Amino acid sequence: MMAKILDGKEIAAKVRKEVSDAVLVLKKNNAKPGLATIIVGDDPASKVYVRNKNKSANELGIESFQYNLENNISEEELLNLIRKLNNNVEVDGILVQLPLPKHINTESVIDAIRPDKDVDGFNVFNAGNLYLNKKGIIPCTPLGCIIMLHTLNLSLKGLHAVIIGRSAIVGKPISQLLLKENCTVTVVHSHTKNIKNFIKQADIVIAAVGIANYVKGDWVKQGSIIIDVGINRITIDGKTKLVGDVDFEEVIKKASVISPVPGGVGPMTITCLLMNTVIQCAKHNNINLNNYFNF
Repeated sequence: MMAKILDGKEIAAKVRKEVSDAVLVLKKNNAKPGLATIIVGDDPASKVYVRNKNKSANELGIESFQYNLENNISEEELLNLIRKLNNNVEVDGILVQLPLPKHINTESVIDAIRPDKDVDGFNVFNAGNLYLNKKGIIPCTPLGCIIMLHTLNLSLKGLHAVIIGRSAIVGKPISQLLLKENCTVTVVHSHTKNIKNFIKQADIVIAAVGIANYVKGDWVKQGSIIIDVGINRITIDGKTKLVGDVDFEEVIKKASVISPVPGGVGPMTITCLLMNTVIQCAKHNNINLNNYFNF
């Protein structure tokens, strides 16, 4: 039996409906959520990504403030902009598109963002809250993965989750979220020996390694749940194609559930960014949104 396809577009659409409804509640209370996006340089992929974020924000009634900065901007100039946005009451969320040019210290920039406006959830304050199981802003991609898992309506308690990759953006935060779900969590990475053996034991596999078609069909356990975070561009017969970190055509024959690429985790990431922005706007204005976002 082929695996169930975990449709990120469909799930994201449901979350966006809640975001849109929550924005109406905010506006009735004279509050309008605002998202500031900062992009440094001319990277085409980053520009497309930021443009899609701003388009999605505007569609849901979120005010979008976009800053396109030259590649040679100094770190101090960028930090000054962030300080201004920190103090701007119209801005509830600040996103700095990564990667930044090499002459700018990424860590310094991320940590300059006010924690309650760090809608990407990368600030050390929010990372610490997640580690200590306290309330804070959760990084968008890991949050999207958890929401997708929750739609399966099954208990994650006691399941063995194997995460491939230990980045601060995906691997580490998703490990904390899965521990909160009472999973048994194993993180494998480039220095792990016999990675395949760990994956074969997994009830849940979160693939976030950045290698096209890395996870093969004979690596996974029959009936496992596969969440593919990877986005890789490959060329076949002169045509560019997007694929994940999981060999979809092979793994779909073994898994019980699998997320596709594209159309899986990707749509959830942008949606969770907008959700985080709306939640922070409600907090900034002391507006109750308890009836929303109970995923």
